[in-house]
Amino acid sequence: MRPFMIILSILLFIDCLMLIGVVLMQQGKASGLSGAITGMTDTYFGKNKARTLEGRLDRWTKILGAAFLVLSFVLYVVVSKMA
Repeated sequence: MRPFMIILSILLFIDCLMLIGVVLMQQGKASGLSGAITGMTDTYFGKNKARTLEGRLDRWTKILGAAFLVLSFVLYVVVSKMA
């Protein structure tokens, strides 16, 4: 049971580091007048968003966030069973 907990902890740590890196690589959302002007181009180029770097980072953020939730829950269950 102990090696399983160590492996889960290492996977959670790696997932956290990757999630931090992916979030920091993303561009901030524009606001104000410039956001209103560029909002139209987002809808026009929305079909090809998945092919851009921003689209891939968005997808990886969702994947890594889901992995973080699952790993955290599994680690919680494993630790609570040991107590």
